[in-house]
Amino acid sequence: MRKFIIFAASDGTAKTANIVVQAALAQFPEVEVEIKTRAGIADSEDVSQLVQQAAQEQGIIVFTLVSSELRESIIREAREANVAAIDLLGPLLLRFEELFKVAPRGIAGTFKFPHSRDDPRIEAINFTVDHDDGRNPSSLDQADIVIVGVSRTSKTPLSIYLASRGWKVANVPIILGIPPLEILSRIDQRKIIGLTIEAEQLAKIRKSRMEKFNLPTNNSYSDLNAVQKELSYAESVYRADPGWPVVDVTGKSIEEIAQEVIIVLTQRRLGGVKKV
Repeated sequence: MRKFIIFAASDGTAKTANIVVQAALAQFPEVEVEIKTRAGIADSEDVSQLVQQAAQEQGIIVFTLVSSELRESIIREAREANVAAIDLLGPLLLRFEELFKVAPRGIAGTFKFPHSRDDPRIEAINFTVDHDDGRNPSSLDQADIVIVGVSRTSKTPLSIYLASRGWKVANVPIILGIPPLEILSRIDQRKIIGLTIEAEQLAKIRKSRMEKFNLPTNNSYSDLNAVQKELSYAESVYRADPGWPVVDVTGKSIEEIAQEVIIVLTQRRLGGVKKV
């Protein structure tokens, strides 16, 4: 019997998509299905990557996206790639807009699942959303994993993916010329891991993002030389005493990166430095 692959995708945690898919699959116990979570869909590049992977693996996309532009993009690209795509949230948002006479906010991550002692992943997801991109640094010590890296190195989708597995994750940006958050030096150093990527790929990712928003690409954000300086600065931060382990995300899926992170941190906790 064929094994089906379903990509549960979202611009948030993808928890809602996962739950709905699993509820529906309960009615098809004889069908073998693998669910792959794709959280943090933020732009057209993320959409294209998702559709391309679904096409390669002959998968089905089930998604919850609050952005009407991203919903239209994923439906259009999926149709062109002959990939089945099911919009769980769009029709409901449109119907509510008609009934309430109010436009939806279109802000991802505004819904949080209530705490449940039966599922620690819910608490982990809520924590991770609250600690995205350097938010709430005062409670950084409560994280199981702290991910640091320059912009567009997959910090957010990686954090959400790990959170869906029960890890409380915080991610903190590394910005050229700005010292890292001071609290990073005071928490358990075994929790911290840096991300890096090949400069050429990062420049390409950033350029695509700028083009999506019709912004000029001839700036330091996507310039290759500037990107190389950013990555060099990040490497110098990682190498500083006591040193943080680094995972290269170049050309890797979120699952692959997550597996490396867990392996590295497990080894580090067994024999690494605890405090500076």
